[in-house]
Amino acid sequence: MILSDRTIKREMKAGEITIKPFKPERLQPCSYDVTLGKDLLVFDDTKGIVIDPQTDMSKFMRKVTTTEKSPFVLHPGQFALAVTAEEIGVSAKYVCMLNGKSSLGRLGLVIHATAGFIDPGNSLHITLELFNVATMPIILRPGMKIGQVVFETLTEPSERPYGSPGLNSKYFGAKTVEASKMHKNY
Repeated sequence: MILSDRTIKREMKAGEITIKPFKPERLQPCSYDVTLGKDLLVFDDTKGIVIDPQTDMSKFMRKVTTTEKSPFVLHPGQFALAVTAEEIGVSAKYVCMLNGKSSLGRLGLVIHATAGFIDPGNSLHITLELFNVATMPIILRPGMKIGQVVFETLTEPSERPYGSPGLNSKYFGAKTVEASKMHKNY
């Protein structure tokens, strides 16, 4: 069941949902608008590499820090990682889903390829997998509304929330933009 604005506020007070910082004007009828953080990671394709999931690819990425006066330009066909400015967290009885903003989708911006799921028990700055499917560059500014999160209740609290021993929770509590850690699965 998707939580309403009233339930989101109530569960925040109860400590079951975390939104930091919380701005009441961003609370929608059944979601919360999240904004773009200032740091992004992009592949440095000048190094003549291929992406190998068994390899630590972080050494082939470079960090770009943006400001309002120096935004990031995402070119057609370009991919970048970023995070939300907000920390979003859920207890063991909830899950959170990231969705794009319709207005940005209409401009050709995809904000996640597969990482739109925040596991029960995790609290982090959500990873954004930004991709420009348009034919023109898109300007991305820190603090701009980039997506919305929806909270859903589980049938019962998770027995082993994200971060529990043995789960290999690679991104537990992430605070900054991080490259893929898929290589740790091999």
